[in-house]
Amino acid sequence: MIILAVLKHIKSHNANYSDTMEYLLFQHDEKTGEVLRNELGQKILRDEFYQDGLNCNPDTFDIECRMTNEVFKKNRRRNELKSHHYIISFDPADVSECGLTGKRAQELCLEFAKKNFPGYQTVVVTHTDGSNHSGNIHTHIVINSVRKYAVERQNYMDKPNEEKAGYKHRSTNRFLEHLKKEVMAMCERENLHQIDLLTPAPEKITEAEFRVKARGQKKLEQINREIIQKGLKPASTTFQTQKDFLRKAIEECSKSARDFKEFQSLLLENYNISVLSQRGRYRYLHPDRDRRITEKALGTDYGKEHLEERFLQNKKEIRSEIRTSASSYTDADYHKDPVAIIYYQTRLRLVVDLQTNVKAMQNDAYARKVKITNLQQMANTLIYIQEHGYDTRENLSAVTAKAKEDLNKACNNLNELTAELKTLNAQIHYTGQYFSSKSIYAEFIKSRKKKVFRREHGSELQAYEQARDRLKNFYPDGKMLSMKTLKSQKQELQDKIIYQENKLKELKERCRELETVSYNVDAILDRNAMETEKAPVHSASHHKSPKERKEESL
Repeated sequence: MIILAVLKHIKSHNANYSDTMEYLLFQHDEKTGEVLRNELGQKILRDEFYQDGLNCNPDTFDIECRMTNEVFKKNRRRNELKSHHYIISFDPADVSECGLTGKRAQELCLEFAKKNFPGYQTVVVTHTDGSNHSGNIHTHIVINSVRKYAVERQNYMDKPNEEKAGYKHRSTNRFLEHLKKEVMAMCERENLHQIDLLTPAPEKITEAEFRVKARGQKKLEQINREIIQKGLKPASTTFQTQKDFLRKAIEECSKSARDFKEFQSLLLENYNISVLSQRGRYRYLHPDRDRRITEKALGTDYGKEHLEERFLQNKKEIRSEIRTSASSYTDADYHKDPVAIIYYQTRLRLVVDLQTNVKAMQNDAYARKVKITNLQQMANTLIYIQEHGYDTRENLSAVTAKAKEDLNKACNNLNELTAELKTLNAQIHYTGQYFSSKSIYAEFIKSRKKKVFRREHGSELQAYEQARDRLKNFYPDGKMLSMKTLKSQKQELQDKIIYQENKLKELKERCRELETVSYNVDAILDRNAMETEKAPVHSASHHKSPKERKEESL
């Protein structure tokens, strides 16, 4: 993973400034966060670091900050912000490709601190080891939240009296934007690697995720070494976080989805990922999680705005293909090249029986048009059966029967899921009713004048008793589920219903398509079908009006 120059901000309520200095100067365990000690119990200094102070001595930073707070009578309450911690991390490649050193990074960030934090007691410390020994140089800039000296007002200051001594630091969005511009300008000036810090990242990877991935990759490599030693082949060589899994799945499904429902169905079917659109954002549920991950945590490429543009583009591409095919059909000269009809692919439709088509009998021009359309549909049918490998009529019949069987199963599954949802809604309703009236019933049990109490709270008691009796049917063992569990089950059930509805839609379309192909194949195999026989009952119904069906039933 490439970590380009980034800026991170941490707010601290800790009144003990010594804790911050201890972290900056001494080695700590990456997992536990505890300071490391030698055999004598002494704290171990970091291998390489650079330290400077502004408006204070870094060795007495904690004492001087407390003195400033006392002078201005600030930071006395526990909930007040005592310090602000800014971290500038450089790309590891800056060391090998750009000649960046810890000393140079310290000089750059000291200059950065002087310019952007004037008047504050500030400690600037640069580390060269990086988190998990990743090798990236990074600098910590820690300031006391109270300004010690007054300064000239700057353009980025948007709070009254912010430039005066004794006023507290405000890390507003405007100020953070200013700092990001300064970091980008610094990297550009020094020819260091950089990214656009002002634009939301297409793929957002937080420091926490980076650390999890680094630890996971290290552990996976250790496991793989043991597997290889046993003569086996590892299943995976790259550790994947839950967010990585979501990103990969979203990218794959968004390539073909034409709208949100199709995207939702593909994610659930192929990756068991549930996605909802709430408050203008997409929220994804990983199969191994209970809480959803918002698009904001994944990056702009996985958000609603970007993906809807992609869905629209997918639609346009499909329409463009259809227009191209239609254009090639329209431009073909069937008098000079009659075979061109055979190679035109379009949506399959039923072949028209000229002997039952009144309009064709009355109009020769229309009859000729129908004949050309029939030839086209026969050609489409031949292409279809060749593409799908249907060798015989019996094979096609078997596939059609199987499709109808799958359709019936899908209908039954959807009916079962709908009935299950109805039952679950009843459980949620009566569970809420039970808990909302439970306290009233408890008072009723303790009351000495039960008749009077029932007269005054009859509706609440009736609601409780009704809910209690109904819940006994849902929970024969007496163990009720919590409302949170029930709502989670409802969400899962709704996702299954959405998937089943989409599947049912696809199966209906497939059955319709196969029925059309079957009828057209019969028309092709039987030359007389176009002149004497009528369409099969299941297909002819497509062409009969309600009036004709009513006359047949009489």
